[in-house]
Amino acid sequence: MTDYRPLPDEQRDVFHEYVSYAFAPEEGPSASESEYDPEEEPERAKLGSRRGLYPDGESADTGDDDLERPLCVCRHHWFDARVRGDVHAAPGLSAVATPPENRRIGFVRDLLRHSLAEYRDRGARFSVLWPFEYAFYRQYGWDTCNKRTVYECDPETLAFAADERRNEGSFSRLEADDYESLAPTYEAHSSAYGLSLVREEEWWRHRVFSSWETDPFVYAWERDGEVRGYLTYTVEEEDGRDEPTMAVTELAFVDHEAHLALLSFCANHDSQVGRVRLPAPEESRLLDLVGDPHDVDCTVKLGPMVRIVDVAETLSALSYAHLERAEESRAESREPVTLAVEDPLVEWNDGVFSLGVSSESDTTAVACEPVTTDPDATIDVGALSQLAVGYRSARTLRRAGRLTLDGSEERVIERLETLFPTTPTPGYLRDFF
Repeated sequence: MTDYRPLPDEQRDVFHEYVSYAFAPEEGPSASESEYDPEEEPERAKLGSRRGLYPDGESADTGDDDLERPLCVCRHHWFDARVRGDVHAAPGLSAVATPPENRRIGFVRDLLRHSLAEYRDRGARFSVLWPFEYAFYRQYGWDTCNKRTVYECDPETLAFAADERRNEGSFSRLEADDYESLAPTYEAHSSAYGLSLVREEEWWRHRVFSSWETDPFVYAWERDGEVRGYLTYTVEEEDGRDEPTMAVTELAFVDHEAHLALLSFCANHDSQVGRVRLPAPEESRLLDLVGDPHDVDCTVKLGPMVRIVDVAETLSALSYAHLERAEESRAESREPVTLAVEDPLVEWNDGVFSLGVSSESDTTAVACEPVTTDPDATIDVGALSQLAVGYRSARTLRRAGRLTLDGSEERVIERLETLFPTTPTPGYLRDFF
């Protein structure tokens, strides 16, 4: 048996030791501990809530002022994220770390299960994380929720943007106290993408304007007295390259003109850097803008992972406003569909659920509840999470073997496609944590 609970402040050094050794093992656990001073811990390291899994009722070898050492640790960030047009609680899981003596025993599994229980108690709908290894978290029910694109090119390749600018805007460098001026642009840009986070002041100050290694430069482009676009970046020396790289970490804009202004800002670094690296959603907008797409290296990478916390509560809470516009919403779309959900981690999701348009609401809503009838289809919770956030369609999951059908195959697929259409806006969770 184990005990899951908040990590006390007196064990911040233990948390640092575990996480440092997990992600930088070459330094060794003793070096990680000796170099850590809680009084010098940066504000960005204090964000979120530390949790630990402890021996339950056992006398442990402590060595930390008589506090038993945790078996493993993690951190929770209490995020809200946009899913299908609405904002839902979607905690971010990070810093999952286990010392080597406690690995391969099942402690991380317990830690994840307890974490989901806490999320459920808090009314969270989804859990998101950036994995160190996708296969590791997929076995516990998380799965990819979006891809992302990284563009890289010579700054001269972006010179077209300056030629096409038809504005009288201006750039200015901003500091953390200026974060509020960027928030409207972020909201406008991120609202077009699923799973984008609702940012609080602390996140702006300590994760956007601050970094673990080198704090980024932040520049805003203003037009008519308002910020219409901004970018954050560092200039990095890289092995094998004679000239440094302008590594943009965030690019946000409200319209095409602002986008061009930001690209021209990058182009104007041609005397200082040899390459520009730009992050973007999976879409290939930049390739459609440059004169010769072959001048741009384009790499599609996996993004973060997502997981439904509580199937019945989450699927009932999603927006189904699109059903009101569907011609069949008053007929066959109201016929329920039953799903057998396989969840390897928590028992409340492992069962059969009925999804159908609720008759008790004035607006179109879907009720999801556990039932004991035979299912129309079987799906694992990771695939269901992808379906819920719009990353993959029911047909795609069927072809990939993640959705198996019983009975009338086409009818079930059509019902699921009606309930969960592929979202017209791609997912793009840009924040690392």
